[in-house]
Amino acid sequence: MRQLQLEVYASVLALTLTAIPSQSQGHAFPIHSEPRVGWTITTPPLKVTIWFDGELEPVFSTITVYNSVKQRVDKGNSRLNAADASMLEVDLPALAPGVYRVYWKALSKDTHVIEGDFSFTIADKSQ
Repeated sequence: MRQLQLEVYASVLALTLTAIPSQSQGHAFPIHSEPRVGWTITTPPLKVTIWFDGELEPVFSTITVYNSVKQRVDKGNSRLNAADASMLEVDLPALAPGVYRVYWKALSKDTHVIEGDFSFTIADKSQ
């Protein structure tokens, strides 16, 4: 009798776990960026790219870049990469040495919005 109860319990638990979707299933999370989070680089980047672990929806998925005095410096053309919907990118003008903060917001295919920010520094080559 005890064995039968354990088998029934295990079956009910297995059915319950498979019937409840995973909280993270379908969410897209950042896995890599260029420039990298917190890095100091000497060559100003031409764009900021963030790779996610899943496809994004183009609406509400954005990147903006600000300088140390909170002026927006990106070219305002934030977009998903045409060949890979898990890459979010924005073009940059020629940036001067300094600290820059990247703000991003991403809408994953399962309609969950995540957002975050990070900084990178462009070092003065003459120092």
